[in-house]
Amino acid sequence: MYIVQYYCENTLFMLYNFRLIVIILFGFKLIGLSAQELPPIQNYSPQDYHGETQNWSLSQTNSKTIIAANNKGLLTFDGERWNLYKSPNESIIRSIKVIGDRIYAGMYRDFGYWTENEFGSLEYTSIASKLDIPLKEDEQFWKIIALQDWILFQSLDRIYIYNTKDQSFKIINSDTGITKMYEVNDKIYFQKTNQGLYKIESGQDILVSNDTVLSDYRLINVFEVNNDLLIQTQDYGFFILKDNNFSVWNQTLDDILKDKSVYNSIQLKNGNYALGTISHGLLVIDKDGAPLYSIDQNKGLGNNTILSLFEDSENNLWLGLDNGLSCINMNSPFRVYNDDNGLIGSIYTSELYSNKLFIGTNQGLFCRNPEGDDKFQLVEGTQGQVWCLFKYDNKLFCGHDSGTFVIDNLKARKISNIEGAWNIKPIQNKPNQLIQGNYDGLYILEKINSNWALKHKIEGYDISSRFFEFTNPNSLLVSHEYKGIISLKLNNELSKVENISTDENLKGLKSSLLKYNEQIYYAFDKGIYKYNASENQFLRDSLLSRTINPSSFVSGKLISDQKNNRLWSFSNNAINYTEPGNLSDIPKVKSIPLPYELVKSVSGYENILALDNNSYLIGTTSGYIVFDLNKLNNPSYHTSISSITNTKNRSIKTPNNVSLSGSGLFSNEEHNLEFNYSIQEYDKFFIAEYQYQLLGIYDDWSDWSVESKQLFENLPYGDYTFNVRGRINNKTTENIASYNFKIERPWYMSNLAIAVYIIGFVLLIILTHNIYRGYYKKQQKQILEKGKRDLELKELENQKQIMRIQNENLEKDIENKNRELAISTMSLIKKNEFLNTIKGELKNVESNDLKRVIRIIDNNINNTDDWKLFEEAFNNADKDFLKKIKAKHKSLTPNDLRLCAYLRLNLSSKEIAPLLNISPRSVEVKRYRLRKKMNLPHEASLTNYILEI
Repeated sequence: MYIVQYYCENTLFMLYNFRLIVIILFGFKLIGLSAQELPPIQNYSPQDYHGETQNWSLSQTNSKTIIAANNKGLLTFDGERWNLYKSPNESIIRSIKVIGDRIYAGMYRDFGYWTENEFGSLEYTSIASKLDIPLKEDEQFWKIIALQDWILFQSLDRIYIYNTKDQSFKIINSDTGITKMYEVNDKIYFQKTNQGLYKIESGQDILVSNDTVLSDYRLINVFEVNNDLLIQTQDYGFFILKDNNFSVWNQTLDDILKDKSVYNSIQLKNGNYALGTISHGLLVIDKDGAPLYSIDQNKGLGNNTILSLFEDSENNLWLGLDNGLSCINMNSPFRVYNDDNGLIGSIYTSELYSNKLFIGTNQGLFCRNPEGDDKFQLVEGTQGQVWCLFKYDNKLFCGHDSGTFVIDNLKARKISNIEGAWNIKPIQNKPNQLIQGNYDGLYILEKINSNWALKHKIEGYDISSRFFEFTNPNSLLVSHEYKGIISLKLNNELSKVENISTDENLKGLKSSLLKYNEQIYYAFDKGIYKYNASENQFLRDSLLSRTINPSSFVSGKLISDQKNNRLWSFSNNAINYTEPGNLSDIPKVKSIPLPYELVKSVSGYENILALDNNSYLIGTTSGYIVFDLNKLNNPSYHTSISSITNTKNRSIKTPNNVSLSGSGLFSNEEHNLEFNYSIQEYDKFFIAEYQYQLLGIYDDWSDWSVESKQLFENLPYGDYTFNVRGRINNKTTENIASYNFKIERPWYMSNLAIAVYIIGFVLLIILTHNIYRGYYKKQQKQILEKGKRDLELKELENQKQIMRIQNENLEKDIENKNRELAISTMSLIKKNEFLNTIKGELKNVESNDLKRVIRIIDNNINNTDDWKLFEEAFNNADKDFLKKIKAKHKSLTPNDLRLCAYLRLNLSSKEIAPLLNISPRSVEVKRYRLRKKMNLPHEASLTNYILEI
């Protein structure tokens, strides 16, 4: 019975034979691959892609997105992010195949396809349910093959042939079970358990061969070699089927594979084969079956059990593992040697000598054959820190922490016990001498009778000298990180320093000094400076300084490649090299996209070695990297927007997906948009960077960043265009991915609202107009009334003025009247006094005639006309006084009124007496009587009373 539980849902296998146990116990027999330089490997764990461990099948879309069949569902990877789509029945997806714009998938009791919707997400359509295909109980689909208009789905019991044109299907059954299905030159082959190899023709299964190899051995794959079938078995290697006869394809390969169980394999585009084993990782063989290299978990693979293999459009080899995924950059210009066990340590220097590759590390000097796969061997006696390797006089000099060695016939001979040999350089015009920089100064090495030895120390200088160069036969420049550039003037014998000067303007950590093309360069975090001998100073080299960015400075180490005439330097994102121009004397600066964090060299002690065929070796802290400039192509890249989401509020955990087709229209509340974008590039050492702009608010391009998403929050309403572009290895992508969208105005800015605002504004204007009109009318009325009042007040003022004038005139008249009255009164008084005087004089004369004169005088004194004249004048001066006093005191006689009038004039009794033609005494009596008639109290003044009326 065939093995239905070949691999159950969550385990690779349940039982395995005794030989597998032996393999686990005794290990994988290495075939001299212990020191392999392997292509870069990138591993992805379940934590990275948020799925389960096992990945059963792999494929790739036309947009270069990687698809994986995972225990938890369908995985997609665009180079930046993983997405997981659970299967409809939440079962394990066993097989996938991208055909056109569809991703066909096989799973537990179902098969169908996924298509991308307008939001960039995948949606599933079940072919089995749609066509009501009668599936067997517990049936699972392990392989999918597309051939012309047909798609074949293989389970362990049947092959379903689905016609994409007319939606029809056929079923090929097997009584014993089907192990796998294969496509070879547009022909479909499959193995029936215990029966042999079959092929499908005209929808029918036809036996190809029932040889023991095909019936008893489990087949893994079938290939075509020189028009013959190359049959691969799981446990017994490869066989050639020719004319129905079987023969071993490659006996050496079979010997290698005899202890291994191969689960799957594919033929690569270059003709080589990749074999995935159950417990020994990956084995790559050439088209003739010769092993090239193997990669297992000890060499960087994520897991030793390989469930699926796939070569993508960029020739990267993807491995679906029992625990995760791995991507191997098969065509990468980089090859990596990993010292994961720490046997050799961090590499500080390297050199090719006597057909051997020597590497100096913090643990000693090691060597091996650069073309072979043998392990590195420690050169005896060199344990400890190696600082430099220098080839000269057909010898290899080794600067060591403990002294200086000469390497000859893979043996180290110590020629100096002076500790800390930083660097060794030749001396111009002195071929038998070398200068050496140590912890405590400079030393001279000399060749005597074909043997090199320490000659003497240069006196007068005891400072550590790691970087130094001759400016002339007797002058040296020494670089010191803390002191700056030190100039030394030596005597002719190079035994003593005659003069020392220091330039402290140029100094910095991780700086270096180097001669390249007869020019001396100094590099530190502020740039690269070139020594000007005529001015005896360093001047900034603007071209070379472009390779150093102070904000991302990692090292000022410069390395001269004399073999290819190149000057190497290091930056955060790349390794840079300068070489002479082809058509001019202006050098060209180029870069290799090898980020410093991936190089992992010892900072400040970077080292590069030129190998053959334009390839180089870079030492790292855990081995080295070899790269080939000839393979550094400059492919084109494409940036794409993979998804767009928007939310009304960032607190919402499930944002809305946005359609990628056309342009977007969002409500004003949906003003938080996040864009996810990517470049479908899977090379481990090529880091994608992105730059974006949002036309309409941020019109300038952003800074380059490795961040592959951008969130815009609280965008105001308006029209926008989001643009994003990428770059790899400083090459910008050919396209700019764009998305146009519009955020609608808020409800209070809608057309209806604006119409309402306009109507309201018009009404407001009318209302305001009416209010102002009423207001101004009121103001006008108030102004008119105020004017009227002002006029009335003016008129009143004028009248008052007139009255004042009249009063003044009246007062003048009164004054005049009073004056006239006073004059009249005084005249009467004078007249009466005069007449009384005359009367008195006449009384003294006795004569009858005089008596008549006296009577005339008396009559004249008591003349009523005088009184009437006085009364009229008095009334004019004091109108209505007599009426008022008469009204108050009705009992007053005319004589009383006359007395009151005189008192009103404030005349004394003496002055009144002549007017009344009586004596002053009689006036007093009259006054007394008047008081009584007026009922005035004794203490009251009669005159004051009359004046106050």
